[in-house]
Amino acid sequence: MSSKMNNTTVQVNTPDDVRNVVLIGTAGSGKTSLFENLLRARVPGYRGEKDDPERLSQLYLASLVQGDVQVNLLDAPGHPDFVGELRAGIRAADAAIFVISAADGVDPAAQALWEECAEANLPRIIALAKMDAAHADFDTVLAELQGALGEGVLPTHIPVGSGTGLNGTVGVLSRRFRDYAGGSTPTLTEGDDSHAALIEPYVGPLMEGLIQEADDAELMESYLEGNDPGRDYLLDDLMKASAGANLYPVVPVVATSGVGTEELLSLIEHGFPTPSLHPNPTMVKLNGDEVGPAPCDPSAPLVAQVIRTTTDPFAGRLSMVRIFSGTLAADSTVHVSGHKSFFGGDETAAATDHDGDERVGQIQVAIGSELVGKPKAIAGEIVMLPKLATAETGDTLSSKDNVVVIPNWRTPEALLPLAIKAATRNDEDKLASALQRLAVEDATVRLARGASDQLVLWTTGQAHADLLLGRLRDRYGVNVAQEDVKIALKETFVAPAAAQGRHVKQSGGHGQYAVVQIEVAPLERGAGFAFVDKVVGGAVPRQFIPSVEKGAKAQLEKGLVAGYPMVDVQVTLVDGKAHSVDSSDMAFQMAASAALKEAAAKPGTTALLEPLDLVEVTVGEDYMGAVMTDLTGRRGQLQGTDQVGRKIVIKALVPQLELARYAIDLRGLAHGSGTFTREFSHYELLPSNLVASLTQKD
Repeated sequence: MSSKMNNTTVQVNTPDDVRNVVLIGTAGSGKTSLFENLLRARVPGYRGEKDDPERLSQLYLASLVQGDVQVNLLDAPGHPDFVGELRAGIRAADAAIFVISAADGVDPAAQALWEECAEANLPRIIALAKMDAAHADFDTVLAELQGALGEGVLPTHIPVGSGTGLNGTVGVLSRRFRDYAGGSTPTLTEGDDSHAALIEPYVGPLMEGLIQEADDAELMESYLEGNDPGRDYLLDDLMKASAGANLYPVVPVVATSGVGTEELLSLIEHGFPTPSLHPNPTMVKLNGDEVGPAPCDPSAPLVAQVIRTTTDPFAGRLSMVRIFSGTLAADSTVHVSGHKSFFGGDETAAATDHDGDERVGQIQVAIGSELVGKPKAIAGEIVMLPKLATAETGDTLSSKDNVVVIPNWRTPEALLPLAIKAATRNDEDKLASALQRLAVEDATVRLARGASDQLVLWTTGQAHADLLLGRLRDRYGVNVAQEDVKIALKETFVAPAAAQGRHVKQSGGHGQYAVVQIEVAPLERGAGFAFVDKVVGGAVPRQFIPSVEKGAKAQLEKGLVAGYPMVDVQVTLVDGKAHSVDSSDMAFQMAASAALKEAAAKPGTTALLEPLDLVEVTVGEDYMGAVMTDLTGRRGQLQGTDQVGRKIVIKALVPQLELARYAIDLRGLAHGSGTFTREFSHYELLPSNLVASLTQKD
């Protein structure tokens, strides 16, 4: 975005002058086309955002003026990999336009997005896009919506015409016809008899829905007496009803002709709740005391949250901030708090708990693709703050004399591992800094050190992985090479063995001499390492007993079969020999190491262990069978199922070797609607038929 003055703003004096709306829909639903149409309709000269490969992967903000209110539109990604950005948009918004393609209906992916909104109790308007599709039938799709999403789905506008002949809508409440046949500027007229007949089947259900959800006894009496309460009265009730997130107005939309654009803008202004009607998140003091919801009051102490952060190697950081309470002034100083641990989260190397004061420079509002400066912003607004040095996504900004923290939104767990390494020495110098920046702007990124100290970038899916690799390359100039993710296998003894180890070397001066006789026995899984001394008669001098234990432990950590650590074993020292001059600590360490190698070389004494995770998969009932069959094919051990609402939770113990691509595979199995969690459980013996391919460590 460029920073430039623009006269397409309103003076925001109270939170009631603002509407914060997030557009939500699956990829291909027509959501972003609608977002662009809404902006073109109200922002003079707006031609759309430039073609940017990251545009569809991140939360995007643009504002417009509708009547007397400032509308902050947020376009949330529709791809399942970027559900973290979607949840950020839900946190910032007070209502949503939920975009569903009339050509596709409510598929599992759309159902999953609807449930995200329901979990946040977010008021919604349904924009029924692609109504000009050849087989799109309004009543058929409406019935499908009501069956899938509930009886609260009620149309406020009815299409006039069908297919490519759809040229306008008639309002169920206003009874006015908006005709788009003439081009970009539609005409609005009173509906005629044909329009009255068209809306008649929908008037009763909508009025009854308004009466019930707005709890308006006066409207009920007026409706039963056959009186017309008036458009303004009905719109006021529509705002009350939609604020409860139980009534969902439906508007038909055609992107190519603009049908539905003016209707949606009017509903945003008159039918969507203001920031003061939507509950704010709860505040917590730094001592852990809960304060209560942030009051949507410009005169209260400042409470705001960083919704997303973008970084640029040259321009620095740009923070999108939702103000929940108080007033933020340009050039003021605020307190920045990041405390994931307050709310059950974990600190990471890239996201530690932090506190500090920071000066806010400019305050900007996004008008179309331009940034317009303003001297202050009040409760309810969403603004852009350039060059905040320490504030990260999810951080709280508050008054210095009233420091509070508000919880972060629930971020998806990154479950697709990507093992990477710097392609060159020059890349290695820049990689750590670039990864740190990625983690600052994307709360779903997780960095870890895996087996053999491998650097693992945990992502939410293939699209997310590709995006991050592209950012490393194009934004930060860092090239990386990908590797197969190494699994932390272990070795163990499965049968007892006895062996002797000798370390005898003679050269000029003092030589090296140590002989040990050991017995090795397997221990139960998880027992670790045990050392027993059964030497009698001083065959091994007392001062060298610890040397034998030290040498054994060191060799077990290195591995005896394939270079993996050996666990759950007891080593017993039963005999040995020493030399009065040539024996030493190092000689007995080396003898112990040699004895273990000899014991492990005996057939049938050792095996490999693999880690198993407890996996919980949540899917719709329709996909339960396919998912269970797939888990069994991954050598999973099914542990049971639970019913949670309309979903099934399948529990299974699954080897980590079989889970590397599960985040991608589950998405295909459940048509984008399945989710899962994984947690380390324990180690078990690796089947012998898989050992051959893993006995050589990379």
